[in-house]
Amino acid sequence: MANINLKDIEASKETVAASSEGSVGPAVSHYGQEATHRLLRKLDWRLLPFLCLIYMLCFLDRTNIGNARLDNMEVDLHMGGLDYNVALSIFFPFYVMSEIPSNLMLKRASPRYWFLLIMVTWGIIMTCQGLVKNYAGLLACRVFLGLSEGGLFPGVTFYITMWYPRHETGLRMAIFFSAATVAGAFGGFLARAIALLDGKGGLGAWSWIFIIEGLLTFLVALFCPLAISDYPDKAKFLTEEERVEVKRRLTADTSFSDDFDWRYVKQALTDWKIYANMVLTIGLFTAVYSISLFLPTILKNLGYSSNKSQLMTVPVYMVAFVCTIIGSYVADKSRQRGVFLLGFEVCAIVGFIMLAASSKPNVQYAGTFFAAAGIYPNVPLIGAWNSNNLAGSTKRAVGIGMQVAFGNLGGAISGFIYLSKDEPRFIRGHSILIALISTSLVMTLFMTWWFRRENCRRSRLMMLGNFTPEMLKAQEEELGDKSVTFLYTV
Repeated sequence: MANINLKDIEASKETVAASSEGSVGPAVSHYGQEATHRLLRKLDWRLLPFLCLIYMLCFLDRTNIGNARLDNMEVDLHMGGLDYNVALSIFFPFYVMSEIPSNLMLKRASPRYWFLLIMVTWGIIMTCQGLVKNYAGLLACRVFLGLSEGGLFPGVTFYITMWYPRHETGLRMAIFFSAATVAGAFGGFLARAIALLDGKGGLGAWSWIFIIEGLLTFLVALFCPLAISDYPDKAKFLTEEERVEVKRRLTADTSFSDDFDWRYVKQALTDWKIYANMVLTIGLFTAVYSISLFLPTILKNLGYSSNKSQLMTVPVYMVAFVCTIIGSYVADKSRQRGVFLLGFEVCAIVGFIMLAASSKPNVQYAGTFFAAAGIYPNVPLIGAWNSNNLAGSTKRAVGIGMQVAFGNLGGAISGFIYLSKDEPRFIRGHSILIALISTSLVMTLFMTWWFRRENCRRSRLMMLGNFTPEMLKAQEEELGDKSVTFLYTV
């Protein structure tokens, strides 16, 4: 087992693929390294900026209720007790309900128009949320906001996998998800600026936060048909040669079916590895949402004013942004995910321990940096890890939807992590997150070990078995990522 070289096995798989296609086919490229880099830069600059923008708006609209809380939203809507926590959590069950159906629609529909529909809908709902006059109205808006936003994150994650090979998706997902950290930082600045509108038009500052950010989403949505391309074979910004090369690179990476078939849906629904990733993900997502929704409140309870608390969130999010990009970049280069997940999980646990164990504001503030720097990078890492290890676009679409849907139930949990009765230290909330992240860490260790062991087993079979190209192709068609030719990303 120790003498098996996994890179050699992957090279032999490409040779088999080339022989099965003939002397000229998808596995054969006339692109050099520099030409490939130019193509990737072209894809990155055309696809990623707008995806980052729309996810920044999505995350901003989802979490700006934390900023609105500091501007007297609870007083104006006569909220008390656990009303705020319920308003946070009611969003997520409906968010989860829409994720898998949305990804199946995205598999069969035009991404540009599907994302347009999603954005226009949630932009209108967010604007209406700023006009509510009572708590019941706020809850209704949060329900419909969850239904409309639910398809974006898993949709964009799946969309990226349709353009880039497996070991190039992590950095792109990190760039896309880093918009969440930018949203956190930008949200603090924006909330501080919008506070100056308090009383204008008979509306409080919290109302203007929802209205202005909702209208901004609606306006940006109108550019979706121009800014988003569908899939590579229809991309007008690519030349015919470039479209062929993008498709060739995807096929050379995994030559599994992109056709829609209900058996691939069944394969996803019965794959234990996806369920293991779902358990891993919910611990991480609960922590992400808890930080996003309660960071201004945590900082205010350290003794700072509302306005200063808004601004103090900015450097925390900027550190998280840098760690998110660097972590996924190095993970892509090393073609590994598990070891980086483990490192960031430990960092996050250290941060929450600092928050729970110390009463000193400086130590607690430093703890928020460790917590955010540890937890945010794990979201694109686990997303890339799950998608990397699912063969075939239909199974990948469903598997991503399952993982993200279950993970986002952590948002419903997060609404009850930090309770008013636990102020100002929130020791109970910090301890719950330490336990959840520790559970994810144990699951990460197990999955890393299992993937490595399984890769070695398949590599031995590939080296010792007597497989013809036809046999391998039939196995890939029938078994997907359970095929002997498929090596997992560890």
